[in-house]
Amino acid sequence: MKILFILEHYYPYTGGSETLFKYLAEGLSKKGNKVTVITSRFNNKIKREEVINGVTIRRIPLANRYLFTVFSIPFLIKDALKSDVIHTTTYNAALPAFCVAKLARKKIYITFHEVWGKLWFKLPLISKFFAFGNYCFEQLVLKLSFDKYIAVSEYTKEELIKNNIPINKITRIYNGIDYSYFSKFNYTPSKNKFTYCYFGRLGYSKGLNLILEASEYLKSNISNFQLLLVIPKRPKGFLNLIFKLIHKKKLTNYVKIMHNLNRDDLFRTISKTNCILIPSYSEGFCFSAAESIGLGMPIISSNKGALKEVVSGKSIIMKELNSKSLKDSMLKAYNLKWNKNKTRYFHLKDSVNEYLDLYQKNKG
Repeated sequence: MKILFILEHYYPYTGGSETLFKYLAEGLSKKGNKVTVITSRFNNKIKREEVINGVTIRRIPLANRYLFTVFSIPFLIKDALKSDVIHTTTYNAALPAFCVAKLARKKIYITFHEVWGKLWFKLPLISKFFAFGNYCFEQLVLKLSFDKYIAVSEYTKEELIKNNIPINKITRIYNGIDYSYFSKFNYTPSKNKFTYCYFGRLGYSKGLNLILEASEYLKSNISNFQLLLVIPKRPKGFLNLIFKLIHKKKLTNYVKIMHNLNRDDLFRTISKTNCILIPSYSEGFCFSAAESIGLGMPIISSNKGALKEVVSGKSIIMKELNSKSLKDSMLKAYNLKWNKNKTRYFHLKDSVNEYLDLYQKNKG
């Protein structure tokens, strides 16, 4: 089967969506399918075209996701015509992928990671103009008639139903994890300073403001702690805002920031911290949670969105979504007052097989 993924970002870009599609594309390739990814060339130092683990990656000369939305269609048509399946994701790639699928008369599948709706207007650190623009674009994507909608959790599935997507068009397929990869890392928590870790993208919904506010409060309770942020350098404006908040809250001596770690270095680094912070305002799945569980690491979670489905093992659930509750949870973690539940796993082979089954049943 010839499968074409149209995605605004792909590896080595960092994020949950990028992790999903790298796992999925490579898993489908191992099954004997011809897999092509067309994505943006967000960094001119990376190759325009290459094959990684059997997946052909074409990076078109568009530097960001907004340019991808507007100008990518001419770069997509040739591969679309040759494909059996076209698959895209929210948000920016969805519109050009939908248009080119209609031009090529192909079925079009979309993976929805989350549906925010009015949450756009409740998020911190975001301008009203930016929130309104993203809300409108999300509503536009929801109005497009895709052939199949893949929800990455039951929570996301329910949100799609609430937004009038026909239930017979929705399939829930959890994101898959290759747990064998984590066997080479050992969770060895820091003994010198209790180290809280956040790793992932710079997103408005991720609760980074809560992490810094809680850390400011934590200083009056304990002194031998450290906050490790493993975050990308983009978007630059958001990163600068994080630096300003760290300075304003006098956290310079408590915060360590790392950028652009390769996958091995990332998990080697975070496995030496004490716990993972996930105080998100919403999550459609949350790879950071699933991967942390794969490492055997404990998690402090907001329990919002799909985190109820994904977080398991050793964890502390925030009572409320605010910095005081996060600070209290961080204190509990410092004192090793973890709750323990049966660990839940999301295996990659199951995810790949479910996607393949969906394609085969609905291609044409």
